[in-house]
Amino acid sequence: MSKTTLTLALAGLAALPALGQAREINLQTTLKEYRGNAAYLSIYVTDAQGNYQRTLWVSGKKAKYYKHLRDWARGGNKPAEYDGLTGASVGGGETLNVAVELEDALIDAGYEIRIDSAVENKQDNRAEIKVPLTQQPTQVNAGSSGYVASFSYQF
Repeated sequence: MSKTTLTLALAGLAALPALGQAREINLQTTLKEYRGNAAYLSIYVTDAQGNYQRTLWVSGKKAKYYKHLRDWARGGNKPAEYDGLTGASVGGGETLNVAVELEDALIDAGYEIRIDSAVENKQDNRAEIKVPLTQQPTQVNAGSSGYVASFSYQF
């Protein structure tokens, strides 16, 4: 076995424990019926004080509209952070289903999942959804304002 092969094999073994430190989380966001353009959504994690930690998903591909997802945008995130975590915007009455990887250290540690929403020529909604990030499957029905009808997640 060459020195390079041995080094690569050892590097692979060292990476194995890291695989157990994250798991897949399935997010489901259903929007209320409304007239108008499709919504931009940012689904992100904050700490117990509401400080931005990381992006889970962004719906809407035109970055020029991301400034309307105010709390998420204020987190100082950079395009490289959410590259690959974006998809099409979501229309009224539609449901967004995504699966993303989430670090185990964030679960049951006081973190929250939040959703900001915005629709062109309509109201922007900061932290429209706020739910604790726990191992228990969670479902919430949104209030009367905003575009989100319900949100749920499960591991």
